Amino acid sequence: MSTDSKPIRILTADDHHLLRYGIAALVGAEPDMELVAQASTGQEATEQFRQHQPDVTLMDLQMPGLNGIEAMIGIRSEFSNARIIVLTTYAGDVQVTRDLKAGARAYILKGRLAGELLETIRAVHAGLKRIPPEVAADLAEHAGESGLK
Repeated sequence: MSTDSKPIRILTADDHHLLRYGIAALVGAEPDMELVAQASTGQEATEQFRQHQPDVTLMDLQMPGLNGIEAMIGIRSEFSNARIIVLTTYAGDVQVTRDLKAGARAYILKGRLAGELLETIRAVHAGLKRIPPEVAADLAEHAGESGLK
């Protein structure tokens, strides 16, 4: 990172404290990243986004009250350029399609966070989209289907 570059400002939203702690540790060790806010509910995520307007948001889908998808839709309706990475344990193609339509820029399975999180944050910050290969393969397999069975 050059001395005149600003760090990537990150908001993480997940109802599990230990996961937020782990993300904070990973991000905190990177000179080109800064964790600017954390949230444990979708409502808090929306409020923290408004306050900090991070470069990248890490959003869990399953949170109490306002869930991650609702928070993502709300944030993107107010901030259309918000760059949101979905964090989830579920790789189903229907959910992934819904999340991408709602504006997610990337999708990371929680079991792969340690190996993929930092690279995905940088890619999304640079304007790219990322989907794990196994999720992309599932999407491609069902791409031509006209409805749910």
